[in-house]
Amino acid sequence: MLALSRKKNEALVINNNIEITVLEIKGEQVKLGISAPKEIPVYRKEVYIQIQEANKEAMNADSLESLQNLFG
Repeated sequence: MLALSRKKNEALVINNNIEITVLEIKGEQVKLGISAPKEIPVYRKEVYIQIQEANKEAMNADSLESLQNLFG
C-alpha cells in the first residue's frame, strides 16, 4: 500500500485518468472528490462488498435453480 500525505485542495492522479482531491478536513473526517471516466465504477468499500456478496448469492441461487431444472 502506498501512503501519501495531502493537504486541502491537493490531489493525486491514478493511471492518467483518475484524480482524487482532498476537498475538506474536519477532525478525523476527510472529504474526497473523485474525477474518473464514467466507465470506471467508484464505490465506497462497504457498498462494494455488499454488491459482491449479492452477486455471489445470485450466482448460487441461479446455479441451484439450474441444477434443479436439469435434474427435476
